[in-house]
Amino acid sequence: MNRVFLLLGANLGNPVKQLAKAAGEIVLRVGKIEIHSAIYRSEAWGVTDQPMFLNQVLMVSTKLDAIDVLDSIQKIEHDLGRVRLTKWGARVIDIDILYFNEENINHERLIVPHPYLPDRKFALVPLQEIAPNFVHPGLGRTNTDLLESCEDPLAVSLYINENDETL
Repeated sequence: MNRVFLLLGANLGNPVKQLAKAAGEIVLRVGKIEIHSAIYRSEAWGVTDQPMFLNQVLMVSTKLDAIDVLDSIQKIEHDLGRVRLTKWGARVIDIDILYFNEENINHERLIVPHPYLPDRKFALVPLQEIAPNFVHPGLGRTNTDLLESCEDPLAVSLYINENDETL
């Protein structure tokens, strides 16, 4: 069984519902969600003139290989209404592979670990919550170490819903 860490993000429509729909589809098409982080609110990275994002990390057990996971999550994004217009632009859903087992993958369609992971607090904060001691296979550093040394200045905070309950 393979273990994949997926980052979910959304900032259009109803992001909380989009994350939940994506998680449901991941269970149906990719595998069992073994653990998930809380939902975090973060400023947009790259293209900053857009709504705040909600992000969550899932650790999923799957029988699929990395490329099949990629194909599945891209189909989920498409089915949930993702349109790829602008790099780092607003989106109804985004699903990225952060880690696949302890593998380094350099395929024409997929680079794992995610190449920008060490630079993005919006990915590292929820990842560190559920897998603080997981070691980045390319850098040999834990997620906790990566977060502590991350220079990303953008704010990331625990998302609180309208009823003041953490998700």
